[in-house]
Amino acid sequence: MKYTAPTKEGYFGKFGGKFVPEILIPALEELEAAYEETLDDPVFQKEYHDLLREYVGRPTKLTYANRLTDHYGKAKIYFKREDLCHTGAHKINNAIGQLLLARKMGKSRIIAETGAGQHGVATATACAKFGFDCVIYMGAEDMERQKLNVERMRLLGAEVRGVHSGSKTLKDATNEAIRDWVTNVENTFYIIGSVVGPHPYPMMTRNFHRVIGEETGEQIRKSEGRDPDYLIACVGGGSNAIGFFYPFIENDMVKMIGVEAAGLGADTDQTAATITKGVPGVLHGSLSYLLQSEEGQIQLAHSVSAGLDYPGIGPEHAHLHDSKRVHYYGVTDEEAMNAVKLVSEKEGIIPAIETAHALAFLEKLMPTTQKDEIVAVNFSGRGDKDMKTISDWFA
Repeated sequence: MKYTAPTKEGYFGKFGGKFVPEILIPALEELEAAYEETLDDPVFQKEYHDLLREYVGRPTKLTYANRLTDHYGKAKIYFKREDLCHTGAHKINNAIGQLLLARKMGKSRIIAETGAGQHGVATATACAKFGFDCVIYMGAEDMERQKLNVERMRLLGAEVRGVHSGSKTLKDATNEAIRDWVTNVENTFYIIGSVVGPHPYPMMTRNFHRVIGEETGEQIRKSEGRDPDYLIACVGGGSNAIGFFYPFIENDMVKMIGVEAAGLGADTDQTAATITKGVPGVLHGSLSYLLQSEEGQIQLAHSVSAGLDYPGIGPEHAHLHDSKRVHYYGVTDEEAMNAVKLVSEKEGIIPAIETAHALAFLEKLMPTTQKDEIVAVNFSGRGDKDMKTISDWFA
């Protein structure tokens, strides 16, 4: 297949676009023009890739999960180790890229939203590295669940502003960040942490993360002599997954699976399984699948994972779902937490609870695989930040 998304207007199929207040249109046009300049700017590209190598720690390893492979007795399992990135997750790839863009545009102040705190930590880290003022919006409930990351952001010099409206989670933090951006658009750059928001953010964030899939392809071909049969990644907004999937989209032999947080079950009202249960609508600047009531109101999402607790999904994922290029499934809180325990004990690597949703899907996939097949899982983050939640769950 020939994959050309997005269009000039920022649409992936029928999803995407720019649904923002009029005051932000010039800012988005300025951002798009500046970003397009970087694509052919060897100085920008060299600095970005030098920082990925020397500061972030790329390329990250591709680890053969031998004991987990033996446990299932089927296909070989590999982990793409984004947990080994500086700050402990893939989010730093995008934060570094967008911060360099903010500097190029002459912005003096950085804002961001965060759920699990990993994007907030990555943004605070990049701001400390380059000397930018930094404000992070975070839902009050997420601040309680992710106290360690809140303290990390503050130590790095960021101001963390708690959001007490709505569900007090990622959706509400994003609402507040957008309000700040509208108010301070002249000097402020908004670093969006996932492949959501108005064009060009979904495309731009995807491109800053495509290094994940590019490295995976090179590494798996070196170790196995071919591409994997399956790619699996967790999906909230969907940044780690789209970066992992994107370089393989035109290879129809590679099957791709996105795993959503089903919470207490996709058939309940305590879920974050947006593709499974959602309908098209507009949220935070773009058209995509959303969890909505019959009256069109955004429903509260639920997941044991703060990073997947979002009632929407990136527009590119919505398009990949509709075109059936990627298949999306839900995993419950209980299934994800069981995967945390299994992978920790079998491989000596504690996954983030977000990552554990992708790992949990192995229970359903592996019995259908053959021993000569290869499954690659994007190990998007490490579980240090989640130890209180994990400990409380198993207590």
